[in-house]
Amino acid sequence: AGDEVITIWLATGRRVPPASLPLSVGVVVNNVQTLLNVAAAVETQTAVTQRTLTINGAVAEPITLTLPLGTSLREALALAGGATVANPAFINGGPMMGRLLASLDEPITKTTGGLLVLPSDHLLIERRMRSERTVLNQAKTVCEQCGMCTELCPRHLIGHELPPHLIVRSVSYGHIASLSSVTAALTCSECGVCEAWSCPVEISPMRINQLLKAELRANGVRYQGELGPVSPMAEYRLLPVKRLVARLGLSPFMHKAPMQEAAWQPEQVELMLNQHIGAPASPCVEIGQRVVQGECIAQMKGGALGAALHASISGVVSQVGSRSITLVRE
Repeated sequence: AGDEVITIWLATGRRVPPASLPLSVGVVVNNVQTLLNVAAAVETQTAVTQRTLTINGAVAEPITLTLPLGTSLREALALAGGATVANPAFINGGPMMGRLLASLDEPITKTTGGLLVLPSDHLLIERRMRSERTVLNQAKTVCEQCGMCTELCPRHLIGHELPPHLIVRSVSYGHIASLSSVTAALTCSECGVCEAWSCPVEISPMRINQLLKAELRANGVRYQGELGPVSPMAEYRLLPVKRLVARLGLSPFMHKAPMQEAAWQPEQVELMLNQHIGAPASPCVEIGQRVVQGECIAQMKGGALGAALHASISGVVSQVGSRSITLVRE
């Protein structure tokens, strides 16, 4: 479901301690596209100007294709033949950890994982549409403290303290069993297993963890806890993917999405200045300036952590804003 800590455990047997990086156990995790970008940067000094993504779900022609950064998701959907349902809703990323999109006018960035199209009344959309107040009230009303969210939490199974049921209890009733059990929310990977599989009464410990994490980070709180033993049931509590797909109502939307070469190019792109961890890049171009694909258009200043931004198409700078730079093809 996207948790690198579990990937490391399954692949190597090593366990990353809570609130630690994989490097602490001698491991670095990268996806294929990142490795391809690193190879291009080192071997040919090629900047990152495009992104490969899958467009799937309720679309006429599910595809995987590579598009210039800054292309709108609306244009990407059109390349897949458009939605096949009258009331589509859209998720940026996958069904477990993807983000509900407010608008298809959002541009493709370096971290866009894919575009998943579903009916607006689908379970996954309905869950993402619930307000924070609804999530909290529902948890306080119906959580029966069965402990299934904790029993099936992947990180808890490999020795992390993370106890979602105790966090739900603490947030709902102000009952704190121990400070570390609450701050352990900071170690949640937001994989969605508790919400998608574990809870028998349709609450979302993951959403509660998200809210609590934001509050704890705003107050400068850090988690401190030890790595415990692996649960003897850990390997038997991994989720069966086919059953998970069926439970999420995704069986009708699981299609092969073959890779295609796209000759199409956008007339304009909107390149976000913050597509990475750290500070936004600072524009180094002006309106009316002509740029070529791969040319640097925004840089990091003052030694700040971040990444430079490069033109994804050749054209003219039409807008330079506080959040993005717009290029128009000549």
